[in-house]
Amino acid sequence: MRADKFQGKVVLITGAAGGLGAALCRRYVAAGAHVVAMDIHAGQLVALQAALQADMSGDMDRPQASRLFTIGGSTAGNIADPAACAAAVAQTVDHFGALDVLINNAGISHRSLLQLTDPDVIRRVMEVNFFGALQMTHAALPHLIQSRGTVAAVSSVAGFAPLYGRTGYAASKHALHGFFNSLRTEVAPQGVKVSLVCPSFIATGIGRAAMGGQGGATLAPRVTAGGESRPDDIALRIFSAIAQGKDLLLPDTTSRLAWWVNKLAPDFYARTMTRRVSAEFAPH
Repeated sequence: MRADKFQGKVVLITGAAGGLGAALCRRYVAAGAHVVAMDIHAGQLVALQAALQADMSGDMDRPQASRLFTIGGSTAGNIADPAACAAAVAQTVDHFGALDVLINNAGISHRSLLQLTDPDVIRRVMEVNFFGALQMTHAALPHLIQSRGTVAAVSSVAGFAPLYGRTGYAASKHALHGFFNSLRTEVAPQGVKVSLVCPSFIATGIGRAAMGGQGGATLAPRVTAGGESRPDDIALRIFSAIAQGKDLLLPDTTSRLAWWVNKLAPDFYARTMTRRVSAEFAPH
């Protein structure tokens, strides 16, 4: 991988204010890319921009802040709104003149047994995790075709294997796989790369922000089989995988193990996962 692979390239990242999204922004800006950071949390985007400015305050040759453009707020940064998605892509191209990489990173979760879950909770998860990525990709595709660029989606182990207590989350991630694996067959002749990223647990705060069965916050601690990866570590692996044009990235030991065990012994995987994760839902 050449060090200058992303020099001057334009990268749009959704969910950019959170742990992994912010780490991706830092990684691409440091590589010389122009980054558009999109998120519903406008205040956190301001903090990200200030942090990047502070990081490079002594390096006059690499003014990072000028390479970061933010699109934030409950309206402008809302990927569940098709109009906001189209506007974000248009602003990106207006501001930087092109779009080379789209990383669909934004996502939400729920932690609740289906029999105790309002279907509207699952609908909300699908609106963000699946339809948000669909809408962003649809808006970006003409520009990615023009630049022969890359679209990536941050999925999960739950995108190829079952996950107890998260039926809606797993459904949204499984849908990403069907969508992006199929899209790859359509756009490969036009030079567009499609990458799926399937980490296990990352220390991003998504577990604490997960909805409960009725839409409010869930208070039960999250069980993390195999521990949690650092956002900066996963961001570096995503950065490298996109540079190499990989179709699929299993960025940590747990995700790689889950991939093979689920493929070769799915019943064993389901039993083992259920035994570990169901402890979240045991009476306290």
